[in-house]
Amino acid sequence: MKVPLSWLRDHVDVDLSPETLAERLTLLGMEVKGIERWGDEWRNVVVGELLSVEKHPRADRLSLTRVRVGQGEPLDIVCGATNIAAGQRVPVALPGAVLPGDRRIERTEKMGVVSNGMLCSGDELNLTGDSDGILILPADAPIGVALTDLYGDVVLDVDVKPNRGDALSIVGLAREVAAITGAPLRWPESEPIEDDRLTSDLLGVEVRDPDACPRFVGRWVDGVRVGPSPDRIQMRLRAAGQRPISNVVDVSNYVMLELGKPIHTYDADGVAERSGRRQLIVRRAEPGERLETLDHVTRDLDPETLLIADDAKALGIAGVMGGAASEVGDATTRVIVESAIFDPVLIRRSGQRFALRSEASLRFEKGQEFRLARIGADRAARLIVEWAGGSVARGRVDSAPDEPPLVRVAFRPERVNRLLGTSFSTASQRALLARVGIETETGPGAGAETGAGSKDHAGTRPVTVAVAPQPMTVEVPAAETVTAIVPSWRRDLAIEADFSEEIARVAGYDEIPTVLPHTNMPAWRPSPLGIRERVRETLVGAGLTETVSHALVSSPAAATFAWTAEAPAITGGSPTVGRRIVVTNPLSADHSVLRPGLIGSLVEIASANARRGREDIAIFEIGKGYGHDGAASQEWWRLGIALAGAFAEPAWNQPRRAADLDDLKGLVELVCRRLGFEAPVWSALHEEPLLHPGRAATASATRAGEPVLGGLVGELHPSVAAASDLRGARLVVAELEIAGLAGGRPADVQAAAPSRQPAAERDLAVVVPEPLEAARVAATIHDAAGPDLVSLRLFDVYRGAPLASDEKSLAWRLVFQRPDRTLTEVEIDGAVATITAGLGSIGGRIRT
Repeated sequence: MKVPLSWLRDHVDVDLSPETLAERLTLLGMEVKGIERWGDEWRNVVVGELLSVEKHPRADRLSLTRVRVGQGEPLDIVCGATNIAAGQRVPVALPGAVLPGDRRIERTEKMGVVSNGMLCSGDELNLTGDSDGILILPADAPIGVALTDLYGDVVLDVDVKPNRGDALSIVGLAREVAAITGAPLRWPESEPIEDDRLTSDLLGVEVRDPDACPRFVGRWVDGVRVGPSPDRIQMRLRAAGQRPISNVVDVSNYVMLELGKPIHTYDADGVAERSGRRQLIVRRAEPGERLETLDHVTRDLDPETLLIADDAKALGIAGVMGGAASEVGDATTRVIVESAIFDPVLIRRSGQRFALRSEASLRFEKGQEFRLARIGADRAARLIVEWAGGSVARGRVDSAPDEPPLVRVAFRPERVNRLLGTSFSTASQRALLARVGIETETGPGAGAETGAGSKDHAGTRPVTVAVAPQPMTVEVPAAETVTAIVPSWRRDLAIEADFSEEIARVAGYDEIPTVLPHTNMPAWRPSPLGIRERVRETLVGAGLTETVSHALVSSPAAATFAWTAEAPAITGGSPTVGRRIVVTNPLSADHSVLRPGLIGSLVEIASANARRGREDIAIFEIGKGYGHDGAASQEWWRLGIALAGAFAEPAWNQPRRAADLDDLKGLVELVCRRLGFEAPVWSALHEEPLLHPGRAATASATRAGEPVLGGLVGELHPSVAAASDLRGARLVVAELEIAGLAGGRPADVQAAAPSRQPAAERDLAVVVPEPLEAARVAATIHDAAGPDLVSLRLFDVYRGAPLASDEKSLAWRLVFQRPDRTLTEVEIDGAVATITAGLGSIGGRIRT
């Protein structure tokens, strides 16, 4: 928020330099991001007096003026404005002057007459919005004085935090300055001079949704004359970053900046009558209803939108933007002032839905002080009469005139000191709170709510230390309870801890001592994310790059990249998920659905790389998927991997090798080894639309008999790859659920001594039907061999003569070993015979 110091000084005395004030405000939590010297752009611009104004001898539309600018001879200056006359005092840009926009003024010749400078309009100086004539200065403006000395200002750029909506105003920041300096706060005069007519006879208000609009205050002003605001007001608004429009409209912006209360003004003639008076209605939009807003864009409304309307039409989107039908214009003579309180969440959603965010909606979104609805309406009516003339009808139309009582919250001074590490006395804490307008009461349970039938016992009593949404009652020493009376403008003070923060803020964070915790911290604590970190380290070490993608995706992407096949379940895994989760107020259509899994995000990243000519991709992501399991929403952690292009770069001793499904399976096996899982078991997968039907599988792994890994791996289906613009790249992907990925530690490594007994190796070539999976053959061998088989590895696959066309040969290396003794040849041959018999049950035979 831009804060001109001249405006701030209207409400509090400030004797500090701008730099000191900025530092003090920053220490108070109101960070000053910058200090602007407003008016520094006016270089060599001074106050001059017009001695004479005569018609130019060679041009009908120009005037020849003589201007006195202090010491020295008067200057001859040619001017094209028509609002000047002798005796006026005006801003004069001398030769060599620089105006806003780096416009340089030099001595020039105009129609044969030398012009020694330029007379300036308010718009040329960025002082006012008037560009048609010269800016006429007050008659007592000192001649020859630099315009910067007369109208220059210092503007602080204050970063007001989201929880302090009350500080988004000049008065709110003046209150903070008063806490620094101890000077009193001066409120602006708000009560207007009223006539004998009743506002209720001229204006009616009907609030049909009081939850969305808790309070609506309306006032009536007529006989106004719309025109430019006073120059000093235009200068003040421009310094604060607002563009002057007209006196009536500028009142709205002025009150918003001054009090933090957004105001809207209507041309009363644009509001329909009911029973002889203009009628405003606060309601939800009807399906199919449309509204042309002040920016002259016709917008489609929906029932979630809160409107200000009359009996015939919508007049504006509540808290966001008014409508063109009731816009205040040059012909307006009767004005309705609206000052309302709206539901903050509703206003924020409306602003996002219509892509309309303004200074007004920003303040509504943070919540409004209830009494400001009345004060803002009165202040606006008063200023309209001062700047535009007219008369204010007596009273106001108020939908909720009874203002709520102030909230009381109990806190414990001893608890404050324990939290902050300070030793502030109770009196000191109360004094610090008083500096920011928080009154306090002391005594046993003074002003605090207590439980029904509660009474003192053992020197304590139950005291409410929080007010919303559910009060929390704790046992506290009765004599050490202080009750804070929360000011109506401080919506952020709700629980006991808030007052600890407020005391620290006012006292100064630099005054809080550095105190180490009394309890010794543990020397070491195992990371609860150990499994996730080990997976990350393993894959990065294998040459993959970690990606982090957005959890919100488009609806088509969520529908396309949703698994149809079920992966093997793990112990404690996520439930089967059906319906997708759709965001009710998305920022864009591309971020409207919570993704069901990681596969779509990885494909999108691979596609983006392929479009930019980077076809070698090796990426992984550890992220969440989301969905409904019927009654509740669920989220789950997954590991996603995607490979494409070269998995082995070409070198003098090896050719380029493209990534394939075996590389992906190898990475999964590597992860299993690093986590202490058993080797994964693979099973062919033929009915998953996202994957190639001949190059897809399910993966599962166990640890101590418990299923701890399950997922799907395979090559992306060619049709899906083509639709994803992968430029012909073959992408292999995996999405795995791993026990402990959400939060868990890897199992401790248990080292076993090497066996002292020698191992015996045997190689078997097994001929099996072509469709038979190697995993089933391996399982059959394991079952038949018994516990003496300690290792089984496939090292060759052969197809061709003398095998039949529907056969293949799988060559396995078997390792037999016992921990207690050496196996005999007879025992090994017996195991091989048992394996041979077992293979016959699945249609296999030993190749000889």
